[in-house]
Amino acid sequence: MSKPASPDFLGSARRTIAMERDAISDLLERMDDAFDRACEILLETRGRVVVTGMGKSGHIGTKIAATLASTGTPAMFVHPGEASHGDLGMITEQDSVIALSNSGSTSEIVTLLPLLKRMAVPLITMTGKPESVLAKAADVNLDTRVAEEACPLDLAPTSSTTVCLVAGDALAIALLEARGVTAEDFACSHPGGALGRKLLLKVDDVMHGGDQIPRVQLDTNLDKALLEVSTKGLGMTTVLDDSGKLLGVFTDGDLRRALDNEIDIHKTPIEDVMTRGCVTISAEILAAEALHIMEEHSITTLVAVDENEQPAGVVHLHDILKAGVA
Repeated sequence: MSKPASPDFLGSARRTIAMERDAISDLLERMDDAFDRACEILLETRGRVVVTGMGKSGHIGTKIAATLASTGTPAMFVHPGEASHGDLGMITEQDSVIALSNSGSTSEIVTLLPLLKRMAVPLITMTGKPESVLAKAADVNLDTRVAEEACPLDLAPTSSTTVCLVAGDALAIALLEARGVTAEDFACSHPGGALGRKLLLKVDDVMHGGDQIPRVQLDTNLDKALLEVSTKGLGMTTVLDDSGKLLGVFTDGDLRRALDNEIDIHKTPIEDVMTRGCVTISAEILAAEALHIMEEHSITTLVAVDENEQPAGVVHLHDILKAGVA
């Protein structure tokens, strides 16, 4: 093995990226009715889309299956070598199969053809040879040929696997759009991610409710109201009438203004220094929406009220940030 005296790493990278870019451009030019038919088959599949492939094609197939599943098309990957030793039982007559093979003659997949045909399972292939055994056996073949691999030896799967990956993404997104999948639907399959938290977490999930809500009556003196603010630790208190209806809030900002006016905290009723007509929300809105309201009004707490305009909870900016919604 001979090494160049001075490797041109950047030049090599640019050449590889350019070759794979050109391969994708060629794929775009070849897109035809076969892609439409493949989408129709997958859209009509009542079971799962089973993706299979050997070697590097298998790795790409695993990613395609994961992308399909996360965008509204139930899918899984089955290793073709294991399929002929029992895992074929994972495939049912209600499924469809996507088989990846650049050569179109991968023996482990070819072995499965008679069984797939017997089950009448729709077969979509991605091959670099439209005249290959797999391509001819398929209900639809997506032509994923490349002029050459980015590997200078034209051996290591590089451009060919990139093209298959892009074709798989194209299928997934076309199906997502055809199914009318929304951001909320997508979040349901990603509950642990940032998107899931942003689109699924409601104020009710993060607010302080019950005895954690700071409450004082309208005739409460400021010193006792401050004790409530300090005890509940939210930097504010709600102010209620005799029926429990929210009249307003008293916040840290109100306290600063009161002290600037040299008000006697032992004699001043809370109604003289409170903020009336405060911004309120429903506990059923998204936490992300509550965050937007806080930013819009430059406040750090919001009171969630029920249908009787009584406090149902209080949410603090820190609660939303801690939940990872931002």
